[in-house]
Amino acid sequence: MYRILVTGGAGFIGSGVVKSLAARGDDVIAFDIARSPRLDTAAAEHRNIEFIQGEITEWPQVVGLVQSRKPDAVVHCAAIVGVTNSLASPIGTFRVNVDGSLNVFEAMRLCGVKRVINLSSEETYGVFEKDKIDETHPNRPLKPYGISKYAVERLACDYQAAYGLEIVHVRTCWVYGPGLPRPRVPKILVDAAVAGRKLHLPDGGDFRVDHVYIDDCIDGIIKALDKPQHRYDVYHIATGNAPSLAEIVEMIRELVPNADLAIGPGPYRFIDGTQAVRKGALDITRARAELGYEPRFPIEKGLAAYIEATRAGRG
Repeated sequence: MYRILVTGGAGFIGSGVVKSLAARGDDVIAFDIARSPRLDTAAAEHRNIEFIQGEITEWPQVVGLVQSRKPDAVVHCAAIVGVTNSLASPIGTFRVNVDGSLNVFEAMRLCGVKRVINLSSEETYGVFEKDKIDETHPNRPLKPYGISKYAVERLACDYQAAYGLEIVHVRTCWVYGPGLPRPRVPKILVDAAVAGRKLHLPDGGDFRVDHVYIDDCIDGIIKALDKPQHRYDVYHIATGNAPSLAEIVEMIRELVPNADLAIGPGPYRFIDGTQAVRKGALDITRARAELGYEPRFPIEKGLAAYIEATRAGRG
């Protein structure tokens, strides 16, 4: 049994990590700016979850937390997430993502905590050069979100070299499932299908990206946490496949036969009109070989589970 600090522990991914760690017997400290229904549900089921309210950008709070709780390891999920959010608030994005991560690394250094699993993103790559890429693909992030995430990875390299911290980055991609808080595909498609609402998107059908079901993402993070020693400091946690949005629309229509969904051809645009850059699949060979990671939810199974949860009011 270990004591694990999860930053962003009330969030979409963080709360799932908290619940899974607590369920296996670890003592878990969830640190976030506010509670959430998902975290409250987990805490009601598991008494070994402690919630600490605070700001990742506030150095005294972060170092005080690490010093007082003395975790064995940290899972760092706290972030402002997504291209559109980062464009709306670039200063806030860098304060939370970069300054917040620096606070975590420095608190660990001062308090003798060695291991952290850092939740990163495929946005560090920018434009994909191929339909499927591995962890050696060049990092050329384009928007504040991806730039901030890659800045954290470079900062981590210095802390690893100078102070011996064990920092492992999990790059995941378009995580979806019950509780997804962002108004993008496949959430908007699943919500419309279950509610019986017409949703015809004018474009985006040709866009391909690796969609990762929330349970697989959590499983990959915990497998990275549990591995005693790492040969690599970056792993892809994804499915290794990238269906087009047109194919995803068709899958949802098959799962919800009366769904009035359609999507036009071309690239995908986020809700603010920003065009998504070329993406594709993340090669998960390294995670399979080194972590024993194996996704349990290919896109068809993940969409079916998501639809079922949405029908049950947990979408």
